[in-house]
Amino acid sequence: MSPATEYRYNRLTWEDMNKVIAMQKVVLLPTGSTEQHGPHLPLDVDTFLTESVCLEVGRRASDRVLILPPVAYGLNLHHMDFPGTIHIEPDVFIAFGLNITKSVAYHGFTKILIVNGHGSNGPLVDLIARKTVLETDSLCGTVSYFSLAMEAFQKIRDTSVIAHADEFETSLYLHLAPERVRKDKIGKGDDVMGKYVSSDSTSNYPVRFHDIWGRWTQVGVHGDATAATAEKGKIIFEAAVSGLMDVVDEWRNWPVAERSDQHARPVQSQIRW
Repeated sequence: MSPATEYRYNRLTWEDMNKVIAMQKVVLLPTGSTEQHGPHLPLDVDTFLTESVCLEVGRRASDRVLILPPVAYGLNLHHMDFPGTIHIEPDVFIAFGLNITKSVAYHGFTKILIVNGHGSNGPLVDLIARKTVLETDSLCGTVSYFSLAMEAFQKIRDTSVIAHADEFETSLYLHLAPERVRKDKIGKGDDVMGKYVSSDSTSNYPVRFHDIWGRWTQVGVHGDATAATAEKGKIIFEAAVSGLMDVVDEWRNWPVAERSDQHARPVQSQIRW
C-alpha cells in the first residue's frame, strides 16, 4: 500500500509518516483489556472487538484514518479472582495512554480519537483525552465503539442486560471469530440488584458501584449469552463500523480555533500544571 492508502500506523516508515501527517488523517487508538469473559470467550474480547471495528474503518476509509496498535490492558483488579486477567493501575494507564497521544501530537497530527472497548477504562480514557487537549495543540476525543451500535442492537436484542460476556459481546465475537468461542460453555449470569445499586452498575442504576466479581459470581458472565448469534453480531459490527466512520468524518472537520484570552492584565504565563 502507498502511504495515502495505508491505514495501519505501524506499517508506515518514518518517510511515509511525513506524507501522511501532511494529509492530516485522524489517528485512532483502540483501547481494550485482557480479562476473563466467562468460560466461553477468550481473554482478548475487549481488545479484539475494538480493534476489529477500527481496522474495518481503516479498510473502508484508508484516506482519512490511521489505526495505532491497541492498548490491550486496562483497569481490571475487580476481575482478578478469575485466572488470566491482567490489571493496570489507573495512574499507570493514564500516563501510558497520554504518552501515546502526546507522541502522536508531537509529530503533527491534530486529530486523535481513542476508541474504547472496556467499560472500566471509560473514565481513564476520558482523562487521557482531556489532558491531551490541555497539554498539546491537538484535539483528542474518546468514544466507546459499543455505544455506536446500541441503536441497532436495541432492535434485535432478546435479553434485558447489556454488560459483560453477554448477548452483545458474544454475538459480535461469533460473527468475527466463531471458531474461538466455546459454544458448549455459553451461559448467563446476574449480579446482585437493589433499587439504586447493583454489583456491576449498568446504566439503569443511578449509583455507580463496581464490586469485586469474585463476591457475586463464579462464572464471570453478566447478562445472557445464550441468545447470542453470529447474525446479530454482523448487525452490531456494521452499525459500529458505520457509526465510527461518521464520527471520524465529523472529527476530521472539527475546527481547531484560536484561543481568546479575556484577562485585562498580564497573566503569569510561566505557571505550569
